[in-house]
Amino acid sequence: MFVLGTAGHIDHGKSVLVHALTGIDPDRLSEEKERGMTIDLGFAWMKLPSGREVGIVDVPGHERFVRNMLAGVGGIDLALLVIAANEGVMPQTREHLAILDLLEIRQGVVAVTKKDLVDEELLSLVRMEIDELLAPTTLAGAPVVAVSALTGEGLPELISTIDGLLESTAQRRDMERARLPIDRVFTMAGSGTVVTGTLIDGLLSVGQEVEIVPAGIKSRLRGLQMHKSRIEVAQPGSRIAANLVGVATTQLHRGDVVVRPGWLKPTSIISAHFRLLSYQRRPLRHNAELSFYSGAAEAIARVRLLESEELKPGEAAWVQLLLDRPVAVVNGDHFIIRSSMDTLGGGRIADAHAKRLRRFRSSVIQALEVRERGSAEEVLLSLLEARQPLSLSALASASDLPVAGVEAALTDLIEQGRVISTGRSESRLLFTESGWQKTVDKATDLVREYHKRFPARAGMPGVELGNKLGTRVQVPAILSGLVEQGIVIEEGPNIRLPEHRVQFTPAQQAQVDAFLKSLRDNPYAPPADLIPEADVLGQLIARQEVVKVAEGVVFSAKAYNEMVDRVTTHIKSQGKVTLAEVRDILQTSRKYAQALLEYLDSKKVTRRVGDERVLY
Repeated sequence: MFVLGTAGHIDHGKSVLVHALTGIDPDRLSEEKERGMTIDLGFAWMKLPSGREVGIVDVPGHERFVRNMLAGVGGIDLALLVIAANEGVMPQTREHLAILDLLEIRQGVVAVTKKDLVDEELLSLVRMEIDELLAPTTLAGAPVVAVSALTGEGLPELISTIDGLLESTAQRRDMERARLPIDRVFTMAGSGTVVTGTLIDGLLSVGQEVEIVPAGIKSRLRGLQMHKSRIEVAQPGSRIAANLVGVATTQLHRGDVVVRPGWLKPTSIISAHFRLLSYQRRPLRHNAELSFYSGAAEAIARVRLLESEELKPGEAAWVQLLLDRPVAVVNGDHFIIRSSMDTLGGGRIADAHAKRLRRFRSSVIQALEVRERGSAEEVLLSLLEARQPLSLSALASASDLPVAGVEAALTDLIEQGRVISTGRSESRLLFTESGWQKTVDKATDLVREYHKRFPARAGMPGVELGNKLGTRVQVPAILSGLVEQGIVIEEGPNIRLPEHRVQFTPAQQAQVDAFLKSLRDNPYAPPADLIPEADVLGQLIARQEVVKVAEGVVFSAKAYNEMVDRVTTHIKSQGKVTLAEVRDILQTSRKYAQALLEYLDSKKVTRRVGDERVLY
C-alpha cells in the first residue's frame, strides 16, 4: 500500500483535484464546506490502472493551518504538489515544498491546476518557474502535468504518472515494530473510539493487544478498516482506521501512537541533525524556543546548538531538542521546526532517547555522525557505548534497524569480540568490549574490597554486588557473565574471588581457640559467653566444626553427633523420649536439652507428640 499527500497554496485546487480524481470529497467539516477551504486533514483513495490502491491525504494550504498539514504529510510515499496555473508559485507553495524537502520525500508529481484559465504561453512560463523551484530540492526533476478538474483535461495523464511513479517506489519495510501515529480521533456509533493514521514499520491485526504512547494506555484492536472496507491485517504503509477497545476519545490526542505493548518509550530529549532553510532572514540562536513536529506529534522545543552560538540560514548542524512534553519517536524519524508563523527548518533524529550532551565537544559530534551515516555495526557500537548495557529489543528499538538486521550485525560483533553478550533469553544484556571490561573491573574491585573488610566471610552477598553494578533487571545477566567467565565464584548466596580464602585475624583466631576449648571442656552444656562474632561463627559452621541449634546454644560437631546418636538410640529402644529423659541421658540442663530437641524437630529427626518425641 502507498499513501499520496497533497501540498500547495490555498485556493490552488487541491481538494477539488482530489474530488475529481477519486469521486470523494475530502472536505468533511461543515466549516470547510461553508468557507470553501480545507482546514484540517481530508482523506480519500482511488484504484489506479495497475490495480493498486493508493490512499490520499489532503492537507490545508492556508498558512494558519500548516500545523495540520504537518500532521498528515509525515507518512506519505508520494507528494502531489498542486500549483494553480493562473497564480503560479505562491508563499505556501514554497513552504510546503520546503517541508517535503526536509522530510526527504523523493517521489512526487506537480499538478498544474486550472489549466482551462490560461493560455499555452502562460502555462509554459509556469512550467519554467516550477522547474527552477524544484531544482534544489528532493523533488528535482519531478514530472509536471497540467490539468483541469473542471473539464477533466489532463486527469488521465496525471493518474498514469502517479501509477508509474508508484511502480518504482519501494514498499514500506516491515520492521516488526508497528507504529500507527494518530492524526484523527472520533466516535463511531456502535463501535466506540476510532483512530486513523498511516501505519508504518509493521503489521497490525484484529484482536491484537496494543498500547497508546506516550500515555501508556493499554487497549485491543476490535476492528480495522482500510478505505471503508473491513480488514483482518493492516500492512505497512496502509492508511487505516482502528477501532480501540476500552479507551475514551478524551484520553487520546493527535500525535499519540498505537504500538505493540512495551517496545516504544516516549522521550523528552532528542539529538538530531538540523538544517535551517536558506530563505530565512535571521540566524537561529542557541536555546531558542520553537515548535517541534514529527509525524502527527507536536511539542515546544528548546533548541540547543551543540557546535555554535547561532546557525545561519542554509547551514546545518547537530542540535539537541529539549521538549516540553514526551513524544513517541524513534531514530531516523524526520522532524520540522517552526516559529509561530513560519517553517524554519528540520532534519532527522539520530538519538531519540538522548542524554543531555555537552556542547563544543568533537567526540560528541563524531559519535552522532556515526549514528547518522555509519554501518549497522558502527551504529550498534555507538549506541552501546552511549548507554550500555542494553537488551536486544532495546538496542533494536534505538537503532532504527530491523531485529533480524540487528541480530546479524551482533553475531559478527560478538565473534570479533567487540560486543560481549551476558545472560540468557529475556535477561540477555549486551556490552561493548571496553564496557564489559569496566564492569568486570568494578565487580572485581567491589568483591576484593569486601574481602578486605570482612576476611572471615565466605564472600559478598550476590544481591549487594548486583545492586552496585546495575538495576535489578540487569543483575542476573551481569552475575551470570561474571561467573561464566570465571571472574567470580558463586557459592550459595555469596560471591567471591577465585583466590579468596577465609582468614581469621590473630585476635579472631585466639577467640576461636578459646571457644573450641570451652566446647571440649563442656560438650553438652557449652558456655554462651565465648561464642565468637557472627562472621567467625559462620565460618566454623561452614567448616562443620560446630552446630548452632539455637541463639546462644552452640555445640561442637563431635558433641552434637554424640547427642543425636544417644537420643535416637533411646527412642528406637523405648519408642519415645521426654525432655526430662534427654536432660538425664546427657546430664545437662533443661535449657540445652530443649534447644537440642527443638532443633532436631526442625531438621525432621524427631517429631513432637504432646510432651514426648518420636522419630520423624
